[in-house]
Amino acid sequence: MSNPIVEITDQELPHNLKTLWLKALSAVEIKNFSYAISLVNAVLKEAPGFLEGRRVARKCAAMVAAESGKRKGGGMTALLSGGMSTMKLGSAAKKDPLAALIQIEKELEKDPYDPQVNEVLHETALSIGFKETAAFALETVREGAPENSKVLHRLAEFYLAEGQPSKASDVYNDIVKHNPADIDAVKGAKDSSAKASMQEQKWDSASGIQDLKKDAAKAAELENADRAALTKDQQVQKLSGLIDQYNQDQNNLNVVKQIAALYEEMENWTDAHAFYDWAYQLSNADSALKKKASDLGDRVAREQVKAMEAQLAADPGNAELQAQVAEIKKDRAREGVTVAQQRVEQNPTDPQLRFELGTALYDAGEYSDAIPHLQQATRNPHIRTKVLLTLARAFDGKNMFDLAVKQLSDALADLQAMDDTKKEVLYEKGLIHAKMEDAVRALECFKEIYEVDYGYRDVAQRVESSYS
Repeated sequence: MSNPIVEITDQELPHNLKTLWLKALSAVEIKNFSYAISLVNAVLKEAPGFLEGRRVARKCAAMVAAESGKRKGGGMTALLSGGMSTMKLGSAAKKDPLAALIQIEKELEKDPYDPQVNEVLHETALSIGFKETAAFALETVREGAPENSKVLHRLAEFYLAEGQPSKASDVYNDIVKHNPADIDAVKGAKDSSAKASMQEQKWDSASGIQDLKKDAAKAAELENADRAALTKDQQVQKLSGLIDQYNQDQNNLNVVKQIAALYEEMENWTDAHAFYDWAYQLSNADSALKKKASDLGDRVAREQVKAMEAQLAADPGNAELQAQVAEIKKDRAREGVTVAQQRVEQNPTDPQLRFELGTALYDAGEYSDAIPHLQQATRNPHIRTKVLLTLARAFDGKNMFDLAVKQLSDALADLQAMDDTKKEVLYEKGLIHAKMEDAVRALECFKEIYEVDYGYRDVAQRVESSYS
């Protein structure tokens, strides 16, 4: 082409398209999402390399799906009805990739997280040379269907091919989070992390490695870094070296992330939270770092409450301390709901985020509001048992004991081995049967635990007292 098509920013839009773009953003502000999508598509027709437009269109489509209550994400129905459409899209993209981009956008308007259509967008964007758009297509699936390991493996491989091992490592870690048994992802995460470290430290030349090997202290440091687990002394030594690097450049994201991870490993939750928060601010709005900082902030707050409760146990008559603990718990519950709601608004189809919001609402005592979010979260098989347990507790909080027992029975049907999870579900079920004054079924639950774990909570007392 004499005038090659390239990816552009909003600053590079022609005047007439910039006017349409601003109208689209205004439509988003007043939550007229469908109209915003139509305006963005008009811009994309003339400027197919405008990636930010695709991002906004995708967010709007997700909001439309959430408002309509439709289940999205490439379920069996979507697969059966959309398979031929995807094949046609792929064929059209090979003939005329630029024209196919508009058709692809129309399909993604129906289901923004459709894995097959996003894969077609990925291939089409690559054929044109839109590498950022190609990455965005697979990142969309990562956001909406993080359990889709096939697409996530493809995304990680793309990042490796593009010389971005740090991003590849993050993707592999997400795969492992949902499927710890994925050996390829475990290996990929380790290898990508090593490549990212080499890239960061410019160890990509043989001479550079030889120079490092001449430095005995550096060689020892590298050897320690490769160990699966460090001793306490090694952790302190490694931290000292990282702090020296941090003092030389406080904006070095890789060093900040390493310090945060090391503090977390050392269970120094306060400093881990501070460095993860700083890492997020240094990153390009990395959602994984944002969540990590938020989780560590929650951990710090929990530890503070735990310490205060220990003081209260030693001084139970301290009314002032009791009031402080109650107020902190209330504030934490409110804050947890707010944060979880924001995450769901950003990604309304993610079952994990629905579970987190439902749990936060349950912790805040808002059982009725928690239930619909928890019910939506049950569709993720990886967290189904935890969701059903929390859902049962929400029904229990509303004195709807029969529905609570139903959730726990469903959870038990999925559990085989008598592990800590099954014990917890059985114990909860026994307590609810006891509230229903069904002593026989309550005792059956407690006995099942008693047979394998005499010391679990108070089951021994409950079972043995029934004989006397």
